[in-house]
Amino acid sequence: MLIIGTNLAGILETKDYLTLNFKMKDLGEVDTILGIKVRRSESEISLNQSHYIEKILTKFQHLNIKEFNTPFGSCVKLENYSGRAVAQLEYASAIGCMILSQFTRNPGPDHWKAIGRVLGYLKRTSDLELTYKTHPGILEGYTDASWIDNSNDYKSTTEFIALAAAGKEAEWIRDLLTDLHFWPHPTPSIPMYCDSEATMSKVYNSMYNGKLCRQLIENGTLSIMYVKSCGNLADPLTKPLARDLIRSTTRDMGLKPRRISQ
Repeated sequence: MLIIGTNLAGILETKDYLTLNFKMKDLGEVDTILGIKVRRSESEISLNQSHYIEKILTKFQHLNIKEFNTPFGSCVKLENYSGRAVAQLEYASAIGCMILSQFTRNPGPDHWKAIGRVLGYLKRTSDLELTYKTHPGILEGYTDASWIDNSNDYKSTTEFIALAAAGKEAEWIRDLLTDLHFWPHPTPSIPMYCDSEATMSKVYNSMYNGKLCRQLIENGTLSIMYVKSCGNLADPLTKPLARDLIRSTTRDMGLKPRRISQ
């Protein structure tokens, strides 16, 4: 359990109450939670999973993992495999470690190559950490569609669905920050960046199934903003990108080399 707040007396009171009702141990200031290492300073908080990545790489070292600059090949199109499954249980274990979910039913050689590629990217980038600075205090979002998740049946996550899901997440984060008194009152609308001009024009049109998106806009939760695809930070999470785009978008997300404590 991670307890956060702006009132130290309230935090201590909460700990005392929990101690009276449960067997618990106070580990002090957070160092690791849910496999994530936390490093704090006066001006920033950094999160990294280098030790977890090393654990995964050790577990699958028999795959002779090579380093890669990108997590997925831009020319690769994964499809359902009709042959005999290749090490299905181990495949399920591998994607479970990385919180992936596709092709577990009948993985083939190409799916294992894709797993090796992701592991190779993690190996190359294990020294990166996600850094949040205290100033300026900005809450903004990026949304993008994954048009062809499965080339066999052309199922996709449409832009409306992606925008609605991101909007609800933004609303939850805004409410959390407000409850913790980390966000001003009245709360400003959250800019949600989208690289689809067609979606932006339709989201206000009642003829299209975008009721949730319009509701979030009308109640002041979101303001939809256009961004070019090259500047859409959600792009590397939905599709394969070239090395330079991967580097620029992850840098703009706040990923940077981990600093080693002296």
